Amino acid sequence: MIPVSKPKITRLDINKVLKSLRDGWVSSDGPDVLKFEKKFANFIGKKYCISVSSGTAALEIAVKSLNLKKNDEVIIPNFTIISNALAVIRQGAKPVFVDCNMDDWNININDLKKKISKRTKAIIVTHIYSYSNRIEKIVSICKKKKIKIIEDAAEVIGLKYRNKYCGTFGELGTFSFYANKHITTGEGGMICTDNYKLYLKSKSLRNLCFGKKNRFNHDDLGWNYRMSNLQASLGLSQLKRIKKVIKEKISIGKYYYNKLNSNKNIQILPPYKKDLKNIYWVVGIVIKNKKKKAIDIINKLKKNGIGARPFFWPMHKQNVLKKMNLVKSKNFPNSEYISTYGLYLPSYLGLKRKDLDRIISVLNKILKH
Repeated sequence: MIPVSKPKITRLDINKVLKSLRDGWVSSDGPDVLKFEKKFANFIGKKYCISVSSGTAALEIAVKSLNLKKNDEVIIPNFTIISNALAVIRQGAKPVFVDCNMDDWNININDLKKKISKRTKAIIVTHIYSYSNRIEKIVSICKKKKIKIIEDAAEVIGLKYRNKYCGTFGELGTFSFYANKHITTGEGGMICTDNYKLYLKSKSLRNLCFGKKNRFNHDDLGWNYRMSNLQASLGLSQLKRIKKVIKEKISIGKYYYNKLNSNKNIQILPPYKKDLKNIYWVVGIVIKNKKKKAIDIINKLKKNGIGARPFFWPMHKQNVLKKMNLVKSKNFPNSEYISTYGLYLPSYLGLKRKDLDRIISVLNKILKH
């Protein structure tokens, strides 16, 4: 079976983690945690970074750090992972969903403008799969309306929009270091900001909000969302080769695009689209032939020994959100379509050319019938 993803762990990665084990630095108190935070901050160009246990943890802390009140509204993409919604809901705020574009799968600006109300206090801008949002337009809208921005850059580590890294445009940026990301710590994440107060707040929330005078007298409820030194050691090693990783991922994505773009039955995003660059975290395709849904293609690929995964399921169709009476509209045609007919193909580091050719050949045969 050709898997849809797998991490690339080098001998240098292993040696770095082994050193921490030998030195006894296994918990979050180890020196590599602070080093990783500083190195990542330098890499993306932010003053402060706070390492955490996952990308979801990063979102939860980021949302809580904004001190939202009950029934405040936070706009999130309708086409995204549910972590965006749960981070908002668990703080007593209400998620408001916006549809995506068909041509880049990111936030539709026109729908965003329609969904802003007097109760809108923040927006989570999630950069989906490979392209960035046209974030400068969103920043301009939010400045006029005094709306805070949290950028979810979990899927686009190392991607720039107009020479500035994604995750650095808003008040807070969040990242994930899950096993299939450009940098992995197994599980893990990062929060980034230039705001010192938000930095201190996020740092406290990550560590159970221990008291300053009396450690075990708490003024707020936080989490144990700390990153271990072992994870940070792996992250430091992986960060050193981030540019090489991105170059290889883009090479894989371009190969798929050049081979599949002529197939009229699918949509595959190009390497460049006006002011957008494709980092190809995953190589996604959307089926244009409505006779075959994504799950049908995935099952046929699986029978041929090829892994593939469906796109995110949209927020307005999530059972749990409907039960909570949080779905106020069903008018999300773009995200509904691509979630039904979208899937992504194997694109992990080290994927061999012969396997790429086989995937492309099998996919083309499936789509012909």
